[in-house]
This record gives sequence, structure tokens and C-alpha cells, in this order.
Amino acid sequence: MTPLLMIPGMMCDARLFGPQTTAFSAQRTVIHAPIGAYDTVQALAAEVLRHAPQRFALAGLSMGGIVAMEVVRQAPDRVDRLALLDTNPLAETDAVKARRAPQIADVEAGHLMRVMRDQMIPNYLADGPCRREIETLCETMAMTLGPEVFVRQSRALRSRPDQQDTLRGFGGHALVLCGQHDALCPVERHRLMADLLPRSTLRIIEGAGHLPTLEHPQDTCRHIARWLEAE
Repeated sequence: MTPLLMIPGMMCDARLFGPQTTAFSAQRTVIHAPIGAYDTVQALAAEVLRHAPQRFALAGLSMGGIVAMEVVRQAPDRVDRLALLDTNPLAETDAVKARRAPQIADVEAGHLMRVMRDQMIPNYLADGPCRREIETLCETMAMTLGPEVFVRQSRALRSRPDQQDTLRGFGGHALVLCGQHDALCPVERHRLMADLLPRSTLRIIEGAGHLPTLEHPQDTCRHIARWLEAE
């Protein structure tokens, strides 16, 4: 059975996919690829490929989806199918780029938790009964990864390439999934990706924000399972 390789978002680790790992690891190998070692998307994708199986199903959320698209660009024949969750195929806008430098400076000055708590995590989640629990997990993941990873990931996102042509050229089964209330990567971005991918299915998770893997794990698992089983 084809291994499933999952790439987490910015300042997240394998715990972002905890429910999905539990759901799928009994049937197939599930691999989590960290993306904190380099400060370009191209180098991060190359590192994922160095450690990946020869062929695999690929899923990425947020920054993980951005790196996943670059993995497809570099090695399309190795990716059996692609799932893009709450992500963005476009290069970073000038407005967002302008916010990166002050955040990097604050983190380098020792204020990673403040940046995460005040500027980053408030944009992640829709209102729900588990919101505070998920916020705490996001804080824990960020502090585990540390300030150097934040800086490298911020620089990688700032210089990322546009991947629309990459998506147009990918012929495998593709799942495009997002939370209905994602404030960072809105539904319109996902409609764009679904339109670009030749064999795509678009799924929108009601009541979820930027992290449906944790906010609505059962719905997310159901859609990923159908994508993995698609012929």
C-alpha cells in the first residue's frame, strides 16, 4: 500500500495530524516530514524528497501544502496523489512580506511565544468547544520547534514561488480541502487550486478554520480516506 507522507504547517509538527495518523497508520505507513532545516521552500522540498519513499501519497497543510507543491514541481513522478489542505498556491504578497521582518525581529529578540500567541494563533481557529485546547497545542508545538525554525520558515514563505503551473501539470488524484472559516487561506484560494488541478475534489469543512485536522478531525479523516482510496 502506498505510504502517506504528511507535511505540517508553520511552527507545527506531527501532532497537527494526530487524529489522521491514528486513523491511517493501521493500514499504511504514515510518515511526517519536518520542514525547519532551511530557509527556502526549494531546499525544504529537496530535503523532504531525500528522506521520502520512492513513491508516496502526499498531504500538506498550510506551509506544508506550499512545500508539498514544490515537492510535486521537483519530482512529479514520485507523487502518487496530492492533498492540499488550507494552503495557497500563490507567491507571497507585498503586504504579507512587510509583516515578516518585524515578526522575525521580535522572535530573534526572544519573544516567540508573544508573536505566536498575539499575532499567529488568533488567526488559526474558528470558534468551537476545543478552541483553547488546540491553541495550547499550537503554542506547545511552536515552543518545541523554537525561534530558529520560525525565522527560517518565515524567510522561506516570504520568497516562495508561484505554483499554479505545477498544479496544472499534476495528473494524479488531488484533494483540495479547507475550513469554511479559514481566515489565512480563504475558500476562494481552494477553488482556484481545484480548478487548476486536472483531477481534483474540493471539500470544505463546515465550522472549521485553518486547522480542520484538529478542529473537525473526523470529517477531515473521512475525506482523506476517500482520496486515498480513489481509483
